[in-house]
Amino acid sequence: MTRVLGQFEAIDLTHVLDHTAPTWTGSCGFKHEVKMDYDQGVRVLSYKCHAGVGTHMDAPAHFFKDGAVIADIALDQMIVPACVLDLSRKMDGDLFVMPEDILEYEKKWGRIEANALVLAYTGWEKYWKDPDRYRNVDAKGKMHFPGFHVRAAELLLKRDIAGIGIDTLSPDGSNNKPENKFPVHEVILGAGKYIIENVAHLSKMPAKGAFALALPLKIAVGAEAPMRLVGLIPC
Repeated sequence: MTRVLGQFEAIDLTHVLDHTAPTWTGSCGFKHEVKMDYDQGVRVLSYKCHAGVGTHMDAPAHFFKDGAVIADIALDQMIVPACVLDLSRKMDGDLFVMPEDILEYEKKWGRIEANALVLAYTGWEKYWKDPDRYRNVDAKGKMHFPGFHVRAAELLLKRDIAGIGIDTLSPDGSNNKPENKFPVHEVILGAGKYIIENVAHLSKMPAKGAFALALPLKIAVGAEAPMRLVGLIPC
């Protein structure tokens, strides 16, 4: 942890982005090239990657033509209270965050407040360094990793959250289907909220009382964007 602003411990919730990062298709999602080096005076790099690589944010425009893009998301929606649902004890490739998990959280910690970022800590991050295990593809080509059940997403929208995040490739988890139907994306993004995928180090965050700085690259046409996600825990 790092103390910042004299009153918070800062937790980096972002994976290091390099060529080994797991991606949706399994192909390399990030590359860099040295365009100029120190023997020429300075080092200059170029980066090439898919927008949805590493720890990143999905904006409503990712699924909806007229939805908000990354650059449209207001700061007061990205600097918000953080609620962490700890399901790591149940970790399984077909685990879903269910409405009952949210109600159990609220019974212990109080109602999820409006404009909060709700983060699912499933423990799946342990496979980040093993892209094949992280993607967990079965013999039929379907991936298996934890996600949110669509009914849980609908319940969270009733709390008027800012967005959701998870320590896997997608909040749809094993809902991913060959016909490209992603009910959680459709519900959350369709309501004008955002999604954060591939969150790191949620084991270091408290269930309630911390804040999140969810700051993606401010891209004008961004349907998705890499980001730096930081948790702030009051000292």
